[in-house]
Amino acid sequence: MSKKKIAVLTSGGDAPGMNAAIRSVVRTAISHGMEVMGVYRGYNGLISNDMKPMQLRDVSDIIHRGGTILYTARSLKFKEPEGLAAAVENCKKNDISGVVVIGGDGSFRGARALSNAGIPCIGLPGTIDNDISCSEYTIGFDTAMNTAMSMVDKLRDTAQSHDRCSVVEVMGRAAGDLALKTGIAVGATYIIVPERQFSLDEVIERMERTRQSGKKHFIIVVAEGIGGVDEIARKIEEATGIESRATVLGHVQRGGSPTVRDRVTASRMGYHAVQLLEQGIGNRVVAVEHGKIVDYDISEALNMKKTFDEELYQVALDISI
Repeated sequence: MSKKKIAVLTSGGDAPGMNAAIRSVVRTAISHGMEVMGVYRGYNGLISNDMKPMQLRDVSDIIHRGGTILYTARSLKFKEPEGLAAAVENCKKNDISGVVVIGGDGSFRGARALSNAGIPCIGLPGTIDNDISCSEYTIGFDTAMNTAMSMVDKLRDTAQSHDRCSVVEVMGRAAGDLALKTGIAVGATYIIVPERQFSLDEVIERMERTRQSGKKHFIIVVAEGIGGVDEIARKIEEATGIESRATVLGHVQRGGSPTVRDRVTASRMGYHAVQLLEQGIGNRVVAVEHGKIVDYDISEALNMKKTFDEELYQVALDISI
């Protein structure tokens, strides 16, 4: 009797900790008597049959590395019937009985399509945005926060030296989690997120109030989903007379060696994914709930609504005076 064979791929934007998840999938599968195929460049690799068997030593010394050794991509072809059919055919040709997909919402929609076509898939939430509704935490989020914090700390040094206001855009797509927690960590005067309406007058009023108490430099953290940091900085300078500079941190937040939390979470999630596929269970998303690893039906997961931590946002407001 041939061994059960599964595949693993990374899709969408890269996130620190993806390599730790790949390592966990490969080593868990092998330790459970299964074979593993590594698929290159996401769903494109399934379509083009760009994959190879992975052994224990293929994932040695990768747990500390950022990015993904399997590379990643967003596949428009996979959204077409012909692309999906080619991916299914290649899975069957390689005797693949299940696929672990590491990525975000778009990747999970692809996993659902593949599952519905007869190839069981398990999704692992890998994105620095922490915007997967079914999971309290996503692989890469902690590392991205620490990177953003370190960079804003450096910006604050120069803002303080010149009595400036630094308006900093962090990533996060349409979610404000990265901005909120980074903003608290760097002592931002104001944090602007998509989940809360804001007026520039309120930002300026808070700056003026803190200036009256002796503050001379300011950090304003803006979520990517808001954008327009150059315009925000210009209007702040016009209204307050405080020299204001805009900085977009950009894709550097996706890189770097993953933190302990990301390495451990990715390892736990990868282990759980293989256990599900070993039982022939697919069409699931692995998630964190109250600190425990759980799983949801993909459609259920995609239909969930992301909640915003209003209490933490209030904390940020109250302590940023």
